[in-house]
Amino acid sequence: MDTSSSIVTGAGLADAVRKSRLPARLDVVQSATGLVLALFMWGHMFFVSSILLGKDAMWTITKMFEGYFIFGRAYPGIVSVVVAVIVLLLVVHAALAVRKFPINYRQLRTYRGHMKLMRHEDTTLWYWQFVTGFALFFLAAPHLFQMLTQPGLIGPYESSDRVWSYHWWPLYLLLLFAVEVHGGVGLYRLAVKWGWFAGSNPDATRRRLKALKWALTVFFLALGLATLAAYIRIGIEHADRVGERYVPASVQPGAVK
Repeated sequence: MDTSSSIVTGAGLADAVRKSRLPARLDVVQSATGLVLALFMWGHMFFVSSILLGKDAMWTITKMFEGYFIFGRAYPGIVSVVVAVIVLLLVVHAALAVRKFPINYRQLRTYRGHMKLMRHEDTTLWYWQFVTGFALFFLAAPHLFQMLTQPGLIGPYESSDRVWSYHWWPLYLLLLFAVEVHGGVGLYRLAVKWGWFAGSNPDATRRRLKALKWALTVFFLALGLATLAAYIRIGIEHADRVGERYVPASVQPGAVK
């Protein structure tokens, strides 16, 4: 008896169902890791943009994540632990996402042909999610490695020196666009895929979600560009004192408590 006959008669049906669950489970894991990473990146953007509120504000946020206000001293290793978790999530997410990438140039060319023929916005969005996801393989690695191995070099002067004097700003500029486009499209597609906020009119909900996606992308790109510009400005001003750590006047020796 062949497999199809077995399934029709009921024999082997349990095995067929059991085998089909794995792709669905992998999709759930891919979606969950993508959601966590996207939300983390939004939080990360708000953290680094604290420089727009001043050097003291950025120093305070940095030391808060290092446990300074809990333990009485900073433990940059806490940042390394967080980064290690993010790296693990990123590896899992990328490994699962690559299953859906075109595996050769012929498949990519075929997809682009369909995309141009259909002129469907969601199909185009997936293409840009694929492009930015591929770019993130290379753009995110240097930044994550630096944060993992040198977590103590985060601060108003330390970060600004890295951006300007150590010439990291081109990488951060490309990373900003890749992350925000990839994350924004990813969250939109997650909401559509899993039917979040679908309501009684899924088509209207999809239009609203798409408008919200573009609004958030523009907002975070504008915030990111303003933040990068602030670090570049401080880096230029601090270029003759590269390596100096920032210490607020309130915690310097002799400061009035």
